[in-house]
Amino acid sequence: MDLTYLRPLFTQAGPWASVYLDATRAEENAEHQIDLRWRALRERLESQGAPQDTLAALDDAVAGAPRRPGRYGLALFATGGDVALVETLNAPPPVDEAFFGPLPHAMPLVSQRGSEIPYVRVESDRTGAQVTGLTVGGVARSREVRGSESFPMTKVHAGGWSDRRYDEAVEETWKRNAGDVAAAVAELAGEVGAEQLPKRWRDRVVTTDRAGEADLDEATVIAVAEAAERHVQDAIDRYEAQRGSGSGSEGLADVVMRLQRGQADTVLMIDEPSSTDKLWIGREDPSLIAYEESELRESGVEPIRVRADQALLRAIVGTDAELVLVQPGQVEMSHEIGAILRYNDGDTAAS
Repeated sequence: MDLTYLRPLFTQAGPWASVYLDATRAEENAEHQIDLRWRALRERLESQGAPQDTLAALDDAVAGAPRRPGRYGLALFATGGDVALVETLNAPPPVDEAFFGPLPHAMPLVSQRGSEIPYVRVESDRTGAQVTGLTVGGVARSREVRGSESFPMTKVHAGGWSDRRYDEAVEETWKRNAGDVAAAVAELAGEVGAEQLPKRWRDRVVTTDRAGEADLDEATVIAVAEAAERHVQDAIDRYEAQRGSGSGSEGLADVVMRLQRGQADTVLMIDEPSSTDKLWIGREDPSLIAYEESELRESGVEPIRVRADQALLRAIVGTDAELVLVQPGQVEMSHEIGAILRYNDGDTAAS
C-alpha cells in the first residue's frame, strides 16, 4: 500500500485535527445535512481543544471541497490554522468522526482505501485509444489518443508481391499508432501512480474483448479486486516464509523495535478501530516510537502517549516501510501484527 500521500501529515509537529465526514449530496436538502454534520464535528473538535484558526481553516475546506456525484466522503487534516490534506473517499465513512491530538488519525482513511489500486484502462483499436486512469482516492483522468499514422490502415487479401508490401506498410502503421498509445499509457500511469510494466509485472495486465461500457466497468472492478487480493497474499506468503526461517517479526513490542531500527520492510496488521492499545513517541523523529515510556526517557526524549495505530502509521510512513492490512484469521500473528524485515542480524533476531 503506497502511503506517500500521507507524508505531509508527518512532517509537521501538530497537534492535529482529523475529520471524517459524509459529504453525499444526493438528496434535496443535502447541503443542510452536511452543514449540520460538520457543525456537530466542529463542536466536538472545539471541546477537545482545537484552536479557532484551525477550525476556521476546516470551515473553508469543507465548504470548498471537490464535489462528486453519488455517495462519498471527505477526510480532512489540519494543524496550526492550515489544512494539510483533503482526501475524497469513494464511500462515506462508517460514522462521522473528529479527533484532536498530537498525531493525525489517518488509519480510518488508510483502512477505507485498503483495497484501492491505481490503474490505467485502455480501450484501443488500430487508430488509437481511449485511456482512462484512476488514482487511489478515485480521481479520474483520461486521454484520447489518435495515432500519428492514418494510412494505410486496412490489409488487402488479393495476393501477389505488391499486396504483401502493402500489408507490411499497414502493419507498420499499426505499430506506430500502438507506440503512440503506449507513450500515452505510460504518461498517465505516472500521473495516477499505477505501476509500470517491466517483464516481471506483465502478468498484471488484464485483457478483455467486452465491448459495452457496463461490461468494461465490471471487468475493471474484478481485475482491481483480484490484484488487491494477490498483493495481500504475496505479502502473507513472504511473511510466513520469513517467520518459518526464524527471522521474522510478530507482536506489537517486537514490531515497534523493528520500526525503531528501520528494519521493517512491510508491516502486516489487522485494523481494529476499537483497540485501546497505546504507544509512546517522540515529537520529531518518526522512528522515535516505543513500547515502554522508559525507552524514550532514557534516551533523553520527552515521551508522548498516543493511539498505537497512529504511532505505527507515522513510523511506517517515516521509515519508508509498506503497510498491508489483513483480515482476522487470514494469517497467524501475535497481537494481530507482524513485519517482514529488510535485514536481520544476531543482535536483532526475533525471539
